[in-house]
Amino acid sequence: MRKRTNIFLCFALYALLSTLCSCYNDKSKTHDALADTDTSLSSDSNALIRRQDSLTFTSQHHYTNNYNFIVDEDSLVLFVQQPEEIVSRKEMQETEWQVTQQPSDSIIVYRGERLVVADIRILPQDTTDSVWVQLARDQQTFGWTHETRLLPAVVPDDPISQFISIFSDTHLLWMLIVVGTMAVVYTLRLINKKGARIVHYNDIPSFYPTALVLTVSFAASMYASIQMFAPEMWRHFYYHPTLNPFAVPPLLGLFLALVWMLPIVCVATVDDVRRHLPFEDAVLYLFGLAAVCMVDYIVFSIFTLYYIGYLLLILYAFFAIRSFHSCRRLEYYCGKCGKAIHHKGKCPHCGAMNV
Repeated sequence: MRKRTNIFLCFALYALLSTLCSCYNDKSKTHDALADTDTSLSSDSNALIRRQDSLTFTSQHHYTNNYNFIVDEDSLVLFVQQPEEIVSRKEMQETEWQVTQQPSDSIIVYRGERLVVADIRILPQDTTDSVWVQLARDQQTFGWTHETRLLPAVVPDDPISQFISIFSDTHLLWMLIVVGTMAVVYTLRLINKKGARIVHYNDIPSFYPTALVLTVSFAASMYASIQMFAPEMWRHFYYHPTLNPFAVPPLLGLFLALVWMLPIVCVATVDDVRRHLPFEDAVLYLFGLAAVCMVDYIVFSIFTLYYIGYLLLILYAFFAIRSFHSCRRLEYYCGKCGKAIHHKGKCPHCGAMNV
């Protein structure tokens, strides 16, 4: 029976990895700014200048023409007029000491609607924002807006980018802090009342739970480190995400490798906990483990931004490994039920005597 269960888990893990590996980067889709120029275009000096400007914009802003967004806020206003007309009207109103009003010709796009970048213009005379972006909802709906208004209101049309946007939300972080604190307090109280097992304290003789919490801690610290020391690299990854750790710089590749380890270690942890504990105790242990992982993610992703997280990570890794070694000393197995026990004598699981 155990052999069949292990074979089933191996097939389930293989199916999960196959599903994740199916995400690929279609090399046939190239942005306009990266399109090859022919000889006729290369002979045109103005075209070369436009190409250089487009390449420079793409390297600095990480998106260009034909890039797809999804509206993430309730609504976004797009102006039908050309940006030069809007800027000249604004300058005229400021010269005449009038209150600037939004142009009447505008359209509104709503949450969940998809937009594509149709054109980008740089207007140095605009004191508000020199970058204007034209967006298209369909073939009949076009409009312009400032980049500073656009980017906070949209997310890239990619599930990985949307996942990053959700977990980067400040409101979600504070909600996780509150929920995590309540979950830890409730779980610790319940475990203490029932005398059940929990990771780091009265742990089971398996390294997988310790490996899971350490993987979460290292991944959270690495995530904060990338945002601190390589923000442009993270921004480029946000606009052009991939799950391949070998297609990105080494620092980001190490973070993706840790992310890949999480589902693998999690499946192994659930299977090992199920073998060591009865069903009710296993469920309670896994809830406590999830609460510890949530707290680890919050603590190390925040404190690493203030450099304290690195020292805490070293101390926590030493504490976790030392706690595991103090709880893993199960040198005997019951002759009747086969469960691991600390010493000879009466089995705490089935009550049989072992001599």
